[in-house]
Formats: sequence, C-alpha cells, structure tokens
Amino acid sequence: MWQALDIETWIAGRRSDLDRVKGPVFEIIGRVRSEGDAALLDLTKRFDGVDLEEIAVSDEERMAAYDQVDTRLVESLVEAEARISRFHELQRGRDLWLQEMEPGVTLGVKTTPLSRIGAYVPGGRAAYPSTALMCTIPAKVAGVAEICCCTPPPTSPITLVALDIAGVDEIYRVGGAQAIAAMALGTETIPRVEKIVGPGNVYVTAAKMLLRDAAEIDFPAGPSEIAILADSTANPVFIAADILAQAEHDPNAACVLVTTDAALADAVTEQVKRMAAGAARREIVAKALDHSGYIVIGDLDEAVATVDGIAPEHLSLQVADPLGILNRIRSAGSIFVGPYAAVACGDYASGTNHVLPTAGYARFYSGLDVNHFCRRSTVQMITREGLEAIGDVVETIADAEGLHAHAESVRVRRRG
Repeated sequence: MWQALDIETWIAGRRSDLDRVKGPVFEIIGRVRSEGDAALLDLTKRFDGVDLEEIAVSDEERMAAYDQVDTRLVESLVEAEARISRFHELQRGRDLWLQEMEPGVTLGVKTTPLSRIGAYVPGGRAAYPSTALMCTIPAKVAGVAEICCCTPPPTSPITLVALDIAGVDEIYRVGGAQAIAAMALGTETIPRVEKIVGPGNVYVTAAKMLLRDAAEIDFPAGPSEIAILADSTANPVFIAADILAQAEHDPNAACVLVTTDAALADAVTEQVKRMAAGAARREIVAKALDHSGYIVIGDLDEAVATVDGIAPEHLSLQVADPLGILNRIRSAGSIFVGPYAAVACGDYASGTNHVLPTAGYARFYSGLDVNHFCRRSTVQMITREGLEAIGDVVETIADAEGLHAHAESVRVRRRG
C-alpha cells in the first residue's frame, strides 16, 4: 500500500520489468516473422481467449459501432478531437523554408510527412478512445497518407468510433507484442508501417524496443505514472485524487509524491487510503499503490532535483510558485501547473497529448507530437558566386582530412 519510498529503488524498479519480458517477446516476434497471420490468430486465441474470424475491422463494423455508443459520448469525442487537433495544428512548421545566408548560398529545411504509420491502442481492462485520438490525430495533422491501428479483441465500439472520428484508414483487432510485430514486419493482412506509436503494457513496450530496426518507434510508453511536487500550500485531497486517477489505469502504474512538508505527506496518505477503499477499480488501485508512495525532502531545490531524476511521465506542480518551478524542470513528459490542472484534463480534452515516455525515458524523449510523424531534410542551393565564397574553406579542410576527391569536386567547378 501507499508508503514512504526509497527513490533510487523506486526508479530502478520502473525499468526492470522491461528486461524481464524481453525473452518471451522475442519469441512472439519470431513467430509473427515466420508465420504471419497464422501466428496472430493463434496468439490472439492464447492470450486474449478470442477465436478471430477476421483480423481487419470492416467499414460496416465501424458504422455499426455508432449505434452502440451513447450520443453524448460521441459528441464529447468529437469535441475532444477538435481541441486536440487545434493544439497540434500549432506545432506544424513550414513544408519548406529557405534563407539566403550570404550571396549565392541559400539554406533551408524541407519537411515531409511519413507515408504510413501504425498506432497501438490498448484494450482489455477498459476501452481507451482517448488514446485512439491522441495516437492518430497528430499523424493526420502532419499529413500522413495512411494510418492504421491495432487494438486487442474484443474490440470496443467506443474505440472504433474514436478511430473513425480521427480519420484512421485501417483498424485491426490484434493486441500485445504480436500487434507491434505485425505492424513492424508486415503480414498477409497488415502491411508494414514506417513508424509505430502508442502506449501499452511491458510486453508491448518491449516489442517496440526490440523492433526498432524494422520500424521507427515513438518512445517507450509503458504503464502510467505520475510524480507530484508539492509544498505545504498544496491541497491533500487534490493530490490524492490525482494519485488515484493514475493508479486505476493499471496494476503496474506508479505514483510518487515528492514534498517538502511531512504533514502534507501524512494528510495525503490518509486521503489516498480513504479514496482507495471506495474506488470502483479498487483491486487495480491496490496493486498500483503497492509500488507507490512519497518521499519527504529537506528543501525545494532538492525536491526539484529529485523530480528531474525521476523524469516522470506526468508531473504535477502543486507549490506556492509553480511558474517559478516550471522553468527549473528539465525532464518530464507533460507538466501540469497549479492545483486546478488535473492530469485527467490532459488525458482527455485540454488538447495536449497524453502519449508520453514512461519509466524515466522523459530524460531522453519528448511526448508524442506532430514532429514524430515527419522527416526533415536540409536543403542547400549554391550558385557560382556562393561556391567562390566558401570554396577555399571546403578545399582546405577536405585536403587536411585526406579526402582529396572532396576537394577536387569543388575545384573542378571553380575552374569551370
């Protein structure tokens, strides 16, 4: 249950699960590589208990899903799609920009969307239509031509509706590591993709890591986590509510409170226990809280350093001067500033993306955005005048490196 933590042990534990499952995942990848659709059907029966007749979801099934979803929920998904799209449109750069750096030398960058991407949307314990939107809308905004999605069976009508609202081209009812392998390697039914995005359990995350030679990935996005940086001004009820919101995701979800105030830690502990006892998903919450807890730090400077060491997926700043602290944070997937910025707002409707690096990988990766779905190529346009301006520098350095053909490729042009 919720407890005082040794932060170094807690951080190490977030990574160890990936190492544990790499062997079984490697076997699954091998089967999909050699057996294709047959492996998907067999593994789906084995892991999901479902005998699939068709791997692909038909257009008729998509349309029929609307009849099974409450109208108010459909309207909410449409509104969420609009908010997410609006924020991600702000991230779009120019398709091509050029700048004359000096007479005869013009440089620039050409941005090209990927041609085909795959999104993974978890299922099983619950339907996640929000993740369907988050994974696919940035790709649509970026201009990706083909977007496919894999999600475990039985496929939720809510997820199908969300994917349709987002404009996804293909939907496949396959989950787990086998879904990642299918998108990366291709099967008879699922054409291979250039990039795979989306969160999942440790098996899904391990498969993404092991298949990076076959398809680019976004980042390791495993079980959900939150760190809360709080001082004596924070509301323990708000903090406990955010902790429960993350804990109900998954038994492997993890939550940590980093605070400068021991009394606040005690108050939050009391509220967490009270809320957990009445939680709708209390069995999942209880397991998540077994590896969650708090650490009391001597001062705010040390607390900031501790949070940066965690590099959490979600970071909530509930301190007297949150904007002052914000500028000091270097590693976090998404940051929620102030007592009213509930993490759930970013999960669903503020417009930011909730697909974020976990297990400390926010130290190396940024959360999902439009740029993940683009390639950038530098462009150079050089005239005869420009070649004369930089030619001596190029030739001198090339000769010094012993790459005389490089130097000659410039000299021959200068000689005319």
